Amino acid sequence: MTACSLSGVSCLVTGASGFVGHRIVQMLLEEEPKLEELRVMDKNLSEDLLKTCQRFRDRTLVKTLQGDIRDTDFLHGSCRGVNLVFHTAAIIDTVGKVSKDVVMSINVTGTEQLLAACLQNNVQYFIYTSSIEVYGPNAQGDPIINGTEETVYDKKSAFCYGESKSLAEKKVLRANGQELQNGGTLITCSLRPAYIFGEGSQFLQIHLDQALLNGDVFHRLSRKEALVNPVYVGNVAWAHLLAARAIRDPEGTKKIAGNFYFITDDTPHMSYSDMNHALGKELGLKVESKLAMPLPILYIVASLMEMVSFVLRPFVRFVPPFTRHLLTILNTPFTFTYRKLQSDTGYKPRYSWEEARQMTSDWMVSVIPQRREHLRKNK
Repeated sequence: MTACSLSGVSCLVTGASGFVGHRIVQMLLEEEPKLEELRVMDKNLSEDLLKTCQRFRDRTLVKTLQGDIRDTDFLHGSCRGVNLVFHTAAIIDTVGKVSKDVVMSINVTGTEQLLAACLQNNVQYFIYTSSIEVYGPNAQGDPIINGTEETVYDKKSAFCYGESKSLAEKKVLRANGQELQNGGTLITCSLRPAYIFGEGSQFLQIHLDQALLNGDVFHRLSRKEALVNPVYVGNVAWAHLLAARAIRDPEGTKKIAGNFYFITDDTPHMSYSDMNHALGKELGLKVESKLAMPLPILYIVASLMEMVSFVLRPFVRFVPPFTRHLLTILNTPFTFTYRKLQSDTGYKPRYSWEEARQMTSDWMVSVIPQRREHLRKNK
């Protein structure tokens, strides 16, 4: 399909310092030179984000906005004069590091308040960065192989993060078609990336640190047969840009208004642990051949650690290194296609698996010396 460019559009990216938000900002600056304005918003504006914005200062008007997604006055000021919002800001938590109240206030209430600010300030388009975790895996670990947006699944979330993203996504999609202050209409859609890898991934860095402490061997917490399809961060950003172009086109609006889409790419299906190995093997990094103990016993260990965490909570915050929920995520076959996204927005992965693997491995090479030094000092 032929999609509109974003020429003359004023865009706002929330969570702009984050892994996905920063990459969306970078892609907008590279691919849309005729933007009227780009506003980048985060509670903390990272040095890397500011450097990216600085590189394009002579071509695109970039406005930096530092504030909290829960601050309604700040949100109204940020949305005034904006045409299109990419909402990526969120707390990502898979092991219970952050209290449920905080996760819900940022991921759900923050989204709700941002939508209200968009309606009040006549923002026409709203693209939400959701997560595959709104779909599952469920507590039973029921698998999905090459699922689509029409796949029927008992997706009741067993964990706070997935629940928060699901609630926020429902608010976004229900807001589609609501009347703006000026009589126009708000158009929304939601994008659900699979597990995202690439340069700068905080999760990949955690796994890398653990491997360096383990004699350059990645720990195995997922069975080989638990196939998933991770997606490269550059392809996630590309999907957001194509959705933005499509949502402004009258034909595209008809297709994607009020809908959600899975974002995957052509990364080979493999387990999470084998994915780490695929990215690190040319660096000499290995992966454990099997789980440290049988999966049912790991679940028992996780359950005991969760009980200890609960008992200690009034006195000290103990965060288990892994939980039953995380074990379920890591050990459930869970793959999806991008056919619907391709059909409705023209999406095809911009980066091949080999390109994505090479760029990610190059980043790993660049950070290993400093990570070794950091780990040595903090022994």
